[in-house]
Amino acid sequence: MPNSTTVTEFLLTRFSDVWEFRVLHAILFLLMYLATLMGNFLIVTVTTFNQSLHTPMYFFLRNLSVVDMCYISVTVPKACVIFLLDNRVISMAECAGQIFLVFLFACTELLLLTFMARDRYVAICQPLHYPVIMNPRVCVQMTLASILSGVVYSGFHTGNTFRLPFCQSKVVHQFFCDVPSLMKLSCSDTLSNEILILISALLIGGGCFAFIIMSYTRIFSTVLKFPTRGERRKAFSTCVPHILVVTVFLSSGAAVYVKPTSSSPTIQDMINAVFYSIVPPFLNPIIYSLRNKQIKEAVKRVMKRMLYLGKQ
Repeated sequence: MPNSTTVTEFLLTRFSDVWEFRVLHAILFLLMYLATLMGNFLIVTVTTFNQSLHTPMYFFLRNLSVVDMCYISVTVPKACVIFLLDNRVISMAECAGQIFLVFLFACTELLLLTFMARDRYVAICQPLHYPVIMNPRVCVQMTLASILSGVVYSGFHTGNTFRLPFCQSKVVHQFFCDVPSLMKLSCSDTLSNEILILISALLIGGGCFAFIIMSYTRIFSTVLKFPTRGERRKAFSTCVPHILVVTVFLSSGAAVYVKPTSSSPTIQDMINAVFYSIVPPFLNPIIYSLRNKQIKEAVKRVMKRMLYLGKQ
């Protein structure tokens, strides 16, 4: 072990040290953050208070929106602070908290997206059995399983990361604490950590992606048999965006986590991190709900009711 003091805090990295760019990055992050909170909060409100939207599909959408708001709140506020202020310090405890919560919400989101694919498969391919297979009890169990799996997964990797000694540098080459960047700062062998991350990512990420692709393959084969073009278009417009978001989410995460820690430039990892930590929560309200006719009608009714109450 090299002769250096043990690290008790870290320094996060900005995209640029030029003040004008720092302000621009903070504004972009803040706008995406506010848009994400507003879009997801609107979905939670509408699907909660509209009785016609109390179905399994909207139950999962509501849970996904809650997870998205939490997920983006873990990284973006702190990133905006380090962009605008000279202080880039993050304590060891805060860093561990970020890693735990990022893993928790990312894993929960991926499992919810997988269960949503299952929900669509049953609704389109087995419509007569849908009320029995996707009953309220099963939906709650699926959601709880997603959260508990996320807690176990994040707890394991957070503990496994912070058992490493950090005595090299304090600079985390990322705008938030993540495992690959921290492992580069360790003064011990991290091979076992890398192998565990790779195996778990392939099992959970690869397994979920395979399940989603299988579900949509069966959905598409059923949809192509629909008699009218309108029904086929409606089904495809629901399914294709889902696959695209899952692909972006997993491919950007894999680009950072499923590779040797020593390779790839810092800026490339930071851009990839934006695509798995900020873009999915930002896009999900647009793709899954705001393009949905029932959601839009429900939002219009809520807006009219608010305007009416405002006039009184």
